[in-house]
Amino acid sequence: MIPTLINPNDPLERQNEKLLKIAESLMRRVEESTNASGAAYAQFQRAAMLEQEVRARTQDLERALDLLNDSNGRLALANQETEAARANLANAIETVQEGFALFNTDEELVLCNSRFGMHMPDIRKALVPGLQFIDYVDLVSKSHYLSLPESETPLDWATRRMERHQDDHVIFNVRMSGRRWVQVSEHRTLDGGTVILQTDITDIMRVERQERDRILDDQARLIRATLEHIDQGLCIFDSKQRLAGWNTRASELLAIPTTQFQMGAQFSTLFARARAEMTFEGVTGPEAVEAWVNSEDERPPLSFEVNRGRTNYLSVFAQEMPDKGFVISFTDVTAERQAAQALANANEMLEQRVADRTEELAEALLDAERANASKSRFVAAASHDLLQPLSAAKLYVASLGGDDDNETRRVAAKAESALNSVEHILEALLDISKLDSGRASVHVSTVPLGDMFRQLGDAFRPAAHAKGLDLRIVPTKARVASDAAYLRRIVQNLMSNAIRYSEKGKILVGARHVGNSVRIEVWDTGIGIPKDQQEVVFREFQRLNADASAAEGMGLGLAIVERACGLLKHPVRLESEVGKGTMLSIEVPRVDVVAVDTDRTEPQNDVEQNGDLAGVIALLIENDENLRNALTMTMEGWGVNVIDCPGQDHAVDLLREIEVSPDFIIADYQLDDGALGTDAIKAITDEFGPIPSCIISANRSIELIDACAKSNLLLLPKPIDAQRLMQFLGGIVVPDDPKLRV
Repeated sequence: MIPTLINPNDPLERQNEKLLKIAESLMRRVEESTNASGAAYAQFQRAAMLEQEVRARTQDLERALDLLNDSNGRLALANQETEAARANLANAIETVQEGFALFNTDEELVLCNSRFGMHMPDIRKALVPGLQFIDYVDLVSKSHYLSLPESETPLDWATRRMERHQDDHVIFNVRMSGRRWVQVSEHRTLDGGTVILQTDITDIMRVERQERDRILDDQARLIRATLEHIDQGLCIFDSKQRLAGWNTRASELLAIPTTQFQMGAQFSTLFARARAEMTFEGVTGPEAVEAWVNSEDERPPLSFEVNRGRTNYLSVFAQEMPDKGFVISFTDVTAERQAAQALANANEMLEQRVADRTEELAEALLDAERANASKSRFVAAASHDLLQPLSAAKLYVASLGGDDDNETRRVAAKAESALNSVEHILEALLDISKLDSGRASVHVSTVPLGDMFRQLGDAFRPAAHAKGLDLRIVPTKARVASDAAYLRRIVQNLMSNAIRYSEKGKILVGARHVGNSVRIEVWDTGIGIPKDQQEVVFREFQRLNADASAAEGMGLGLAIVERACGLLKHPVRLESEVGKGTMLSIEVPRVDVVAVDTDRTEPQNDVEQNGDLAGVIALLIENDENLRNALTMTMEGWGVNVIDCPGQDHAVDLLREIEVSPDFIIADYQLDDGALGTDAIKAITDEFGPIPSCIISANRSIELIDACAKSNLLLLPKPIDAQRLMQFLGGIVVPDDPKLRV
């Protein structure tokens, strides 16, 4: 019955109150009851039980109150510790030297120190807890203390700032008013909040700028010193044609007082002053120079030559800079022109002084070499002028070889030998020039060493036997990966040196397998090379026998070997002992042979004429009169009917007039007024139909070789090989000339 009177879910105070009321009611009933059957006693027992229940519930209530009081005490202590920690955190953040701010995951400002936003006093009061991050960015973008470029608006800055906010880590610099800089570092916390640090880097930026200015000043001084020490005159103009830089050499070469070279001087003023003292040569005149300078379009490099005074020649080169400014350099080429003139004068006397030609050309080359501090550039520039008359000379001498007079044939043979020596020297100089200039190209292919050794053995065996030397070539089936023309030239120079410096004994040429490479070795029993001379011999114009004549070489063989091996990445090794001999070797990558083509036909080196040349009509287009006459005389000696013309227009008019179509066309590549032989051949064949044609040129560039190959034109290098020309006119397929690859 008791459980039904008390709700156990009521609090203890409420349950005790109900029990007390029940007990009082029962006691009254006991006192009022007159039932003698014992009902009063039963009521008394119930009252006693209820009293015990009240006591137990009271004890439970006291224990619950004790626990509650203990929990309240601990909560108060925790609150005290939390407030202390918060105060310590605020103090710690305040001691940070940088500006500090913390935003929670809802992008609201939680707290910041007094240094946060200290560079923007106008927004400092708004930086309070609860500020949204986007509102903070908007405040910063509109602050009067934020320094923005003229092209950027506050909205642009705010948009870019919010884009950066998407990254987890961002560091950037902000320019403030008063030439101050603040570095902002923003990082994402683990719970998705944001921490921002603001650091004043004004002093660092100032030091960096000072250091940058100092470096720029040092660079300017260095550039100025460099300009003053070069041998060329130099003028630099900005995009508005104002003088921005120069050296004193420009004043000397142009004969303009130094006082007129002032920063900001106009190009037109200086050009008018220099133009009065100059005579322009070639197709480029002063009007073309002014048109180039004033052009609004992209300007290609411009080069031309001028004559200042009576004897001074300047080579001028102008090139545009990325900012539309331009640089003009002036090089004194008087010495080169004088040397070229000296060579031309010597060549004009070739018929009267055939016996003395070698000496005269050697002296002219020496004069040119002394006059020019850069032999590579001189050789490259003068190659066409040197090879042009040399081709004529060789053809004239070849025509003398058929004379019935023995004395004439003997003199012609000596002259041809001398001219061949000059040709070899020029080829070596051109090799050096091309290898030094970095314009040499490499065509790597599989080279059978056995074939190359056999050909070189046939070529050098007469010279070796003439000196009483035993030339031994060890047969080999090795194949290597290299440029065939360069590799042949390298081994050829090594064999030539071995024969030249050996008076007795033997020369041994062979190949030795070393790992994945093949080592080509050339042994001799010559005079040997002293230890202190073994590096010197690889320099140009260095010979062990200083008394040797130029016909025996100019000391260029090993210089070419070293440069060519460097280009091909073929290591060179020299071993020598004075009085016993020398071994020179190069190491070349080996090509494993899977199958050998036994049906390959070896090219024929002997000159074979396909039928009689009598009656053949050849059109010759050559602007140089001496070479044109020499070629005409040579071909007419073979029975060829030659139609010789100085240029394309003359040739076309003549063919139309005589109404004859030639059997062959032979054209020089470089004609007068910038005309090209390839264009002349195309114009003639377009009008008169397909005609076998060939180009003659001293130009050995890869561009010309490719152009001739695409147009199916034979390319004959100068000096012209009469036998190869005869093969062409006889209808024989002429093999490629290895010299065109060097």
